[in-house]
Amino acid sequence: MIIIKYLHIGIDDTDSPDGMCTTFLASQIINEFKENGIELVDYPRLIRLNPFARFKTRGNGGVSLKILNDDKAELARRIVLSKVESLSMFDCDNTNPGVIFYDGEITKEMQDYAFRAIYEFITIEEAEEFGKSVGCEIHKFKKGRGIIGSIAAISLPLSDYTFELLTYRDSKNYGTKRQIDYASVYEMDKETFPDTFENIDYAEDYIAIEPKTPCPVLYGIRSNTVEALEVAKGIVKVTEPIVDWCIFKTNQHTDMHIQKAHDISGMKQFGCYEVVGEVKNKPTIIDGGHMFFHIADESGEIECGAYEPTKNFRKVVSYLRPGDIIRVFGGIGEQNTFNIEKFQVIQLNDVEYQNPICECGKRMTSAGRNKGFKCKKCGRKIKSDKKVPIKITRNLNNSQFYETPVSARRHLSKPLCRMNME
Repeated sequence: MIIIKYLHIGIDDTDSPDGMCTTFLASQIINEFKENGIELVDYPRLIRLNPFARFKTRGNGGVSLKILNDDKAELARRIVLSKVESLSMFDCDNTNPGVIFYDGEITKEMQDYAFRAIYEFITIEEAEEFGKSVGCEIHKFKKGRGIIGSIAAISLPLSDYTFELLTYRDSKNYGTKRQIDYASVYEMDKETFPDTFENIDYAEDYIAIEPKTPCPVLYGIRSNTVEALEVAKGIVKVTEPIVDWCIFKTNQHTDMHIQKAHDISGMKQFGCYEVVGEVKNKPTIIDGGHMFFHIADESGEIECGAYEPTKNFRKVVSYLRPGDIIRVFGGIGEQNTFNIEKFQVIQLNDVEYQNPICECGKRMTSAGRNKGFKCKKCGRKIKSDKKVPIKITRNLNNSQFYETPVSARRHLSKPLCRMNME
């Protein structure tokens, strides 16, 4: 019986806010692999980690490659390390690459580590200790923070996954406006949605396939299938050179970062959760355009936020009222506020308590604490101080989901078009 052995390669933290992209570095490695007769097993993987982790990279994603562990494995190691050394953004203080080589079977212990990297915060020291304990060959550059994501990138099981097509620019065009024919993007979305998704935010007239950073990526299209990406690439037109392109298998838009919380008090800072609570107050907006309200259950309460970049999503949030029961999805950030990615209405409170209406038709006002109500128009008074329940019409619907716009959506957040697939 022939036993096939594989070499798993993980790479992370090679980019910076000013440039580079770990996926581009991976594409250059893959090209050199091909030149040397080294073939990948399956698609390269782009694995996004906890979006609320401290010290995260720009997209907080690591890349993994899988090849045969044969007589060319040592050459593959040299190619990977050479590319990381030559292309990483070492001038940036927060760029601390890490590379992992692993030639065993991915164990349950490693899978659990990967989920921890998505759910929680892992230190460099913890990652290094764990990597050594399972037999990883570890390469740290500078602080080597990238080993955290590199181990996760090779270890994460993908029961749900999507694909992303990334095209890359000529280096002389880095930092300049991308020459993408927007009309062709609208045509592509029309022809391929919902097999492709997150292409356009129609409300904001925002082209979501176009990065807004000076990185090597010209555009990226996300899809449920490789076939749809091939069709999409044939429709999108650009007027600058595409020097390379690559399709990645990824955990993007799967809600893989979301844990089901039993109650509000059990949630931790920097974690990502799905939790049910009762709205305690009418949402209010503050200077800067951010909107906040609280939800509570028997264990406690937490502030929820819909931030200015979520645009019209804040209007939907503003329709919430005390007594509504909702399920929120998102994560807890630096200020211990729950950042909402989407919510589902479980039960709307369709009753509002108001002052009674006088016989003359005017709504009455309070006559003072425990003194009932009085009418300012005719002077009539009543002793009861109980408000009257009024059936109200709501602008939300029971059981319905509401999500942030494409322009403000996190890499891991599952859009409703993918939830409907289930």
